[in-house]
Amino acid sequence: MTGPQTGRLSFKLASTMESVAEIEAAAEKLTQAAGMDEDDGFRVAMAVREAAVNAVLHGNNYDPSKFVTASFENTGKSLVITIADEGEGLDPEKLPDPLAPENLLRGTGRGIFLIRSFLDEVHFRQLHPGTELTLIKHLTPADGKEANPDSN
Repeated sequence: MTGPQTGRLSFKLASTMESVAEIEAAAEKLTQAAGMDEDDGFRVAMAVREAAVNAVLHGNNYDPSKFVTASFENTGKSLVITIADEGEGLDPEKLPDPLAPENLLRGTGRGIFLIRSFLDEVHFRQLHPGTELTLIKHLTPADGKEANPDSN
């Protein structure tokens, strides 16, 4: 492919770790098609993997009757990835701080922190049932300057 590619891809998958791998692979393809450098592409793919793991493990509890939906879109200005589960819902304000001294040595609890660190915007929405995360990574023009939305 030549140049950044725009478009949208959506799918619905079982609550399995194989689905997590499929979602992560789709994110990697999206970043490559968008012309992102390897480091930024890795960070986006890792954030998407964390969101998918959370949906499968914490949201749906591996329940075979529940699904994870994922959509990937390159708007030309941003990559917009949405991951949703059919679980009981999540209040991000009630998550423990992974940087608090009592949580530093815990083996879990850093996923949302990583997602927020690697992306430009993260939005949570309660679906009743389920939680939807919208992950946004803004694309930087090849000259390294941020696009100015007011310049049009």
